[in-house]
Amino acid sequence: MTEAVIPKQARYRRLAEMLVRQIESDELAPGTALPAERALAEMHGVSRVTARRAIEELRQRGLVEQRRGAGTFVARRFSQPLSVLTSFSEDLAARGMTGNSRVISSSVGRASPEEVIALGLGPSSPVTRIKRLRSADGQPLAVEATTVVADALATPELVSDSLYETMDRRGMRPVRAVQRLTAVAIDPAMAKLLEVTPGAPGLLITRIGYCRERAVEFTRSTFRGDRWDFVTELS
Repeated sequence: MTEAVIPKQARYRRLAEMLVRQIESDELAPGTALPAERALAEMHGVSRVTARRAIEELRQRGLVEQRRGAGTFVARRFSQPLSVLTSFSEDLAARGMTGNSRVISSSVGRASPEEVIALGLGPSSPVTRIKRLRSADGQPLAVEATTVVADALATPELVSDSLYETMDRRGMRPVRAVQRLTAVAIDPAMAKLLEVTPGAPGLLITRIGYCRERAVEFTRSTFRGDRWDFVTELS
């Protein structure tokens, strides 16, 4: 059947689904460059408009990423083991990847009721807060909001890339943690930071980190569901 007799809406979706199957089967592996619009159109006997819409469909689903001046590439997915307590920076470094953090907001103040409960603090206890956008190889992956007891982190300005390394220098690095994973729909404000459409699937990770049996860290991280996997080993 030629493109001329296939409904316009179906053309790009058919091409998009074919590309999805190739991505899911690793025929198009993560990091692979997709053919340019014109080449893709010629390969499949469709118009450039159809090829462009198919690529945009994949981009909206988080399956490909467009790099200015370089082209369109199959997006990489990142995985993190649930059984090992590491920082975001350490986890990426172990994979030979470059992590990056951008501070969205930071403050020093009194613990909120939620923080009092999570960290086992008194109602007027001082805490340090830092909210960051976490990226890997230039791609936004998570928004991380962390509250730390004041004696473990006196001011957010002390943090470079790794919060855990900063806490380690004070002898208060978390050595164990309790985590909860919740599926969420990413809200508009978060979606703008993560470069996804509002309502896209995400993972909310709530973690309380302990040092010498004392809660010292309370973190809420919202991860892009299309870029991050959590893995656990069962026995």
